[in-house]
Amino acid sequence: MNGNSVPSQDVLIVGGGTVGLAAAVFLAHHGVRALVIEREPGPQVQPRATGIGPRTMEFLREVDLADAVNAVAIDANGGSLGKIVVETLASADFTTMRPSAQVSATPPVYTPGVLRGTCPQNRLDSVLLSRTSVTYNTHLVSLEQDSEGVTALLSGPDGPYQVRAGYLIGADGVRSTVRTALGIGTSGPGAVGQRTNNVLFHADLRPIVGDTHFAVCDVTTPDSPGMIVTIDGEKEWVFHTTGDASRAVDLVRGAIGDPSMDVEIVSVLPWRPRAQVADSFSAGRVFLVGDAAHAVPPLGAFGLNTGVADAHNLAWKLAYVLRGEAGPRLLDTYASERRPVAMMTMEQSLLRLSDPRLHWAPGMAAERARVGAINAPVVHMGYRYGTPMAELPSTEDLALDLDGSVGSRVPHLWVADGLSSLDLVGSRFTVLADAGNPVWVTAGAQLIDGWPYGPLLVRPDGIVAWKATTPDALPAVMNALLCR
Repeated sequence: MNGNSVPSQDVLIVGGGTVGLAAAVFLAHHGVRALVIEREPGPQVQPRATGIGPRTMEFLREVDLADAVNAVAIDANGGSLGKIVVETLASADFTTMRPSAQVSATPPVYTPGVLRGTCPQNRLDSVLLSRTSVTYNTHLVSLEQDSEGVTALLSGPDGPYQVRAGYLIGADGVRSTVRTALGIGTSGPGAVGQRTNNVLFHADLRPIVGDTHFAVCDVTTPDSPGMIVTIDGEKEWVFHTTGDASRAVDLVRGAIGDPSMDVEIVSVLPWRPRAQVADSFSAGRVFLVGDAAHAVPPLGAFGLNTGVADAHNLAWKLAYVLRGEAGPRLLDTYASERRPVAMMTMEQSLLRLSDPRLHWAPGMAAERARVGAINAPVVHMGYRYGTPMAELPSTEDLALDLDGSVGSRVPHLWVADGLSSLDLVGSRFTVLADAGNPVWVTAGAQLIDGWPYGPLLVRPDGIVAWKATTPDALPAVMNALLCR
């Protein structure tokens, strides 16, 4: 390879979108240096996804960013209708509408990770950027790897240069340069649905919507069909349309139902839904996360959240290997754990694409069971590593699935004011046990009054690794888990 070089990094992250930023933040939380590069000239202005799931909020809570994300989220504590369907916004009678099945009036009991409303992806990015930095206008030209690390040839504003890193993470999107360089193919139908334009626009819709909150609004008028997505609920919105982007102002006005509405088009982003999963999530010292590893249709908000979970799973494992506390084979578990989750997520997204009622409509549990669909909260965080979804206690009630079983996310209990059992894990291997169990009192366990699940060894990512028996067995279990 040619070009100048920069000092070596622990990890090079190719792609400075949400998942790449999250990977850098999680790695830094574990003490790992990461360099993030992004081919775009700056942060993305398009909001893109707006649905941040509770598991993602738990990750953000772990790195002390949950409050910052809530601060930039749109406050819907006054109530949200979720998804609504209207001919035009101006013709809607909001007083007769009821919340959709995916909107709950009370916080779920199974998580401390509650978001006060919706948070557009660009706002989430701004919070993540407060903890890391990105080298923009820079793209990957080629990469080579050997037994000691990865050498990447990059091209930036000042020309080509080399970066040497212990590992490389490809977070560079659905048309991943990293995945292509590795020669990794994809499985799945690929492009699905029509080509669509995301029209980000500013318009003061408060005189029309008043105090009403909704996540998405399907507009059925024949002159301007599409979907309006709430960004700030007042003046910033996105209109998904298959219409001609050059007519964006007229299309937006048609969807609103007011031809004289003052509309400012901020940005138009063309896209097409895709459903695909990489045939492998890693090759040697290079790993794929986010859309580089899997792309799913947007209904269900599975794509962004699955990608952030990839980064969270991989970060602690890289940290343990880089510190010499785990053997390199630990990194093999990233692909073996995350790829089945991605396949399940793609399948669930495709079911919803064919019948959106499976996601939004109330009273659909029986129909979901008939077609093999899984309730959205279970898709988001009810999976168990090493266990098929069909073997879960419930594909509808997430609380039944988070029962302390190996491979599942450790159960959440409030153990003190504002302190969750998840908080006690502290990004490290931790035993949680009942305070009345004398065996674990002197073994360094986190003790919880009334803990009903028995002693559990929990991984740094909050996943139950072992139903603990005796402290004497712990060293051998840790050696096996960390591939030492």
